[in-house]
Amino acid sequence: MTTVGRKAMNGVDLPDWDGGWWRHAKSIPSPNFDARPDGARVDLLVVHSISLPPGEYGGRDVEALFTNRLDASAHPYFASIAHLKVSSHFVILRDGRCEQYVSIFDRAWHAGVSQWQGRERCNDFSVGIELEGLEHTPFEAAQYATLIRLTQTLCAALPVASIAGHEHIAPGRKSDPGRAFDWAQLKDSLQQSALHWPGA
Repeated sequence: MTTVGRKAMNGVDLPDWDGGWWRHAKSIPSPNFDARPDGARVDLLVVHSISLPPGEYGGRDVEALFTNRLDASAHPYFASIAHLKVSSHFVILRDGRCEQYVSIFDRAWHAGVSQWQGRERCNDFSVGIELEGLEHTPFEAAQYATLIRLTQTLCAALPVASIAGHEHIAPGRKSDPGRAFDWAQLKDSLQQSALHWPGA
């Protein structure tokens, strides 16, 4: 298993990482993960959006879902999802705080049936980043700031070649992060001309 401490594979100093855990995120380990395939090249970042209940922010229900503690009786919508075993590597809350549920070197269960540039099973080779929000509601400036910072550190730690939305790796099945997400802002802020972006 590849590990990273203060040094990336290319020798760059990485003080922001403790193994596969980002020091600037609150660690909330999820049981919903497993090992990546041997030799997996983790080169894709997948941006999602999530809110539980849908359209409500600030609660702990996303955390409960990712740690298998969601109360199916707490909301009518929860009865249809409480049985799911899902996770993402990161969740960025509306105020910009970041939570991490799975090490970047393990496989989180965020993408489902998916493919990117001819490769299926995107969970095998991607890092999932959830933004607290809905597809049609603008995301907060604090979320973009954290996403940019996180993406920069991920690009230093991993051989990231592409950034896509859930909607791009599972078209017709998923629609997040959706039309409210500002891809141009992320691209311009990162100034990573070598990355492959949706539509490019």
